[in-house]
Amino acid sequence: MSNAVFVDHSSINRWGIGFLPLLEKLFRKHKRPVDASWRMDETYNKVKGAWKYLYRAVDKEGKTADFLLTVRRDNAAALRFFDKAMKASGVPEKVTMDKSGANKAAMDEINAGSETPVIVRQVKCLNNIAGQDCQQMLNFKSFRAARNVLAGIELMHKIRNGQLLLEGCSELSFADQFYALAGQISSV
Repeated sequence: MSNAVFVDHSSINRWGIGFLPLLEKLFRKHKRPVDASWRMDETYNKVKGAWKYLYRAVDKEGKTADFLLTVRRDNAAALRFFDKAMKASGVPEKVTMDKSGANKAAMDEINAGSETPVIVRQVKCLNNIAGQDCQQMLNFKSFRAARNVLAGIELMHKIRNGQLLLEGCSELSFADQFYALAGQISSV
């Protein structure tokens, strides 16, 4: 007789949607700093048949500064993304982005209220490192599920890139680092 436990994939999906935001929040307390030169881009995913936009910024080594899934791709969304990213990773010295007018307008607005403006470089393909890791998945059933699953994907990117600053984790495998982080979930 086996002691195996069989769990349906839909249960795992529900657990992921419920617990990944907690793990992502916990990770933010143990995140290594990123470089002050960012590359920012956005990509898209389908949620209930409609396109939604995933904003990401990474440093020159590919370490994630932050990400944000939004309903729209406009100045307000870009401003929300930069605000969130700067709260999580500090104000960068330089941001490289594509020729998006909305992203540039958001940075211009941020720079207008700043003593030390962020250098903005608009280069068509140089920022693609930010979008290369992005997963384009189709047809999430809800915005909440898409946001939470993408948070889990980003969490694993960060762990794989050595961004987890948790005592004793540098010698552990990626999976064991994930388990060490999950073991602290009661402190959230």
